[in-house]
Amino acid sequence: MAPRSSPRPPLVALKDVRLQDGQRPLFDGVDLSIEPRTRSCLVGRNGAGKSTLMKVVMGLIEPDSGNRTINGAVKFAYVPQEPLIAGDTLSDYATSNGADHWTADAWLETFGMDPHKSTKGLSGGETRRAALAKAFAEEPDLLLLDEPTNHMDIMAIELLENEIINAKSAALIVSHDRAFLNRVTQSCHWLEGRRVRTLNKGFDAFDEWAAKTMEEEAIAFEKLTKTIERETATFYSSITARRSRNEGRARNLAALRAERAEQARDRPREMQLGVDSGGTSGKLVADLKGITKSFGDRVVIKPFTSRIIRGDRLAIVGPNGAGKTTLVKIMLGELEPTAGTVKLGAALETVYLDQSREGLKSDMTLWDALTPGGGDSIIVRGHSKHVAAYAKDFLFTDAQLRQPISTLSGGERNRLLLALALAKPANMLVLDEPTNDLDMDTLDKLEELLEQYDGTLILVSHDRDFVDRLATSTIGMNGRGDIVETPGGWTDFIGQNPDFLKPKVATPAASKPAVATPAPPPPPAKPGKLSFKDQHRLKELDTLIAALPGEIATHQKRLDDVNFYSRDPSGFASTMKALEAAQEKLDAAEMEWLELEEKREALAG
Repeated sequence: MAPRSSPRPPLVALKDVRLQDGQRPLFDGVDLSIEPRTRSCLVGRNGAGKSTLMKVVMGLIEPDSGNRTINGAVKFAYVPQEPLIAGDTLSDYATSNGADHWTADAWLETFGMDPHKSTKGLSGGETRRAALAKAFAEEPDLLLLDEPTNHMDIMAIELLENEIINAKSAALIVSHDRAFLNRVTQSCHWLEGRRVRTLNKGFDAFDEWAAKTMEEEAIAFEKLTKTIERETATFYSSITARRSRNEGRARNLAALRAERAEQARDRPREMQLGVDSGGTSGKLVADLKGITKSFGDRVVIKPFTSRIIRGDRLAIVGPNGAGKTTLVKIMLGELEPTAGTVKLGAALETVYLDQSREGLKSDMTLWDALTPGGGDSIIVRGHSKHVAAYAKDFLFTDAQLRQPISTLSGGERNRLLLALALAKPANMLVLDEPTNDLDMDTLDKLEELLEQYDGTLILVSHDRDFVDRLATSTIGMNGRGDIVETPGGWTDFIGQNPDFLKPKVATPAASKPAVATPAPPPPPAKPGKLSFKDQHRLKELDTLIAALPGEIATHQKRLDDVNFYSRDPSGFASTMKALEAAQEKLDAAEMEWLELEEKREALAG
């Protein structure tokens, strides 16, 4: 939807703005205008300067040159990527910039926060919701939101979408959440190559427009290169030019070369992502039977049964605090369920990217994080690579290698976690909120990588578009202990369970209609059980499934000897055959075990 035309002048306008960041020009002739009540997004790569440009729009940073004009007394409200919550209570914080208490408390409650709650010890999601409530309570003319969906669950994101759409203020939003931007935006500002290009349509039209723009610029760059080649050949082959020292032509050639060098410098680098799915795991990854989990009186997981098979792409969604990470840890065998059983498959090599970033200490350097054992190299998927070269694959500069992690942005810290995780072979990847702080180009690269990954993927995410693109099944947790699993991604899940994640509203007893007492149900049929032969075979399979991984590991260890083939070609070939036979035997045993287990469950009713 295109923004409505307005006879009024823009709230804020930037004209030919330039800004230097140390030795690097950050903006070089930026033009941008924001009209009243228009919802716009600001899109660009990590490090392009989106957060800085927002501060220029607000007047918090003075540009080196260019003009900033505002329409009268424009009132701004700004929510940064990492809000700082101060004051004794959330109400104190929300009123600290002049909002009245009634309005501030109402907005806090709208975002699910208790106004009397202390500002200490808030989670990432609570911090974000408190900051958003404060911004809305200030009733601004222009609301500036920097990655507002980070650490927010899907229900809170949908609430925020509705409030932005219904607000009277204009909005400028930096976000990587495609579904969020598709719904709320009316125009797009694209910060690329130190300039801003504007599309007067919502974000749902951005990808096609950006691709066409980049294609046109690539063609123009190629034409410029060919022009330089032609001019260079003409200049040096021309006797007249050599004799007369045609300075005008020389200056023209130098200008063309300078222009090309400038364009080449501005062409964005791309991340070089790779993943090694390691050795083949067993067919069965995890079998959960009737698991429950309670912490004291709080029931986090009511009885839940599921199976994860090799190659599954499982997404887990639900409100913050619903127990998503708890369920993952039970699936991985890191946490015991209160009741029920968990059977893990054979030969699992798991890499877990944790949303808490606990492995990163703020005082360690990027170099230290990549080489915890010291030295100047890192083992990347079985091969040694210099730490600086590997860091460049994830868009880190040499200068950043010796900087403390505390100086890295949220997106850079997440890229570092990806670098650490993807260096290790893994036939099961567990990604807990991997999209926080990442720009769209990085997300696209990550999606492409995961689409090609042939291992098992468990994904905990609030990013609906990311889940839709990757998940083959989705588990929803509603925070009351209930769990539902459906095939497909987020759209499939919410289509089949539209009210599952909504808060439960208690119905007053007086308003409940009288209901006739139902007749007692018929007595259940007597459960059956497996035959003696099947029970015996199930025990045999348990023993076999436990033993075969050791046999596979023995064969694999022999094959890992780089001199094995040259020393004993026939032995190498027979070991390869034995390894393949053992893996096939394990797969067959696990499939038979699954069939017998399903049969036992069906008989038990």
